[in-house]
Amino acid sequence: MDTLTDGVVTLVRWRPEHRDAQVAAVVGSLDHLAAWMPWAIDGYDEAKGDEFLARAASQWESGEEYNYAIYPPNDELAGSCGLMRRGDGWEIGYWLAKSQTGKGFVTRAGALLVELAWRLDAAHVLIKHDSQNVRSGAVPVRLGFSRVGEEPAEGRIPSACRGMNVVWRLERAA
Repeated sequence: MDTLTDGVVTLVRWRPEHRDAQVAAVVGSLDHLAAWMPWAIDGYDEAKGDEFLARAASQWESGEEYNYAIYPPNDELAGSCGLMRRGDGWEIGYWLAKSQTGKGFVTRAGALLVELAWRLDAAHVLIKHDSQNVRSGAVPVRLGFSRVGEEPAEGRIPSACRGMNVVWRLERAA
């Protein structure tokens, strides 16, 4: 479970040794990420990278979340994705470095996370994204999710966001 792959994209459990690559990917794409991700609004640095990695390790051990670094075939960090426990199901979250968008990496990562959710006996999987984030919304469509509604976003609202999340759901096959 520490590593998942489809032969093109490899998901690797976040570890402390990934910090420099993670911080570089976020800082290099801060304008792109801060428009959509509340955690990127006030910038990003090594301390925030350490905080994320410590939280990811703790959540992994508790079974609350499973966060992964996304690596495409060229082995350059493309972004991050995770599976977060939500009652009897799981929710998928993701972000990509600006230079890595439009290559299908998140869709592939999402498919791997759906497979993991089924192995973890999930009844369903959710994906949520701001209604303005059209590119992010293409991922659940490609993965066969159904749009089930909208809900207000919680917390700080990034600049490009409307503050209304679209909710997508995929039910486990009987």
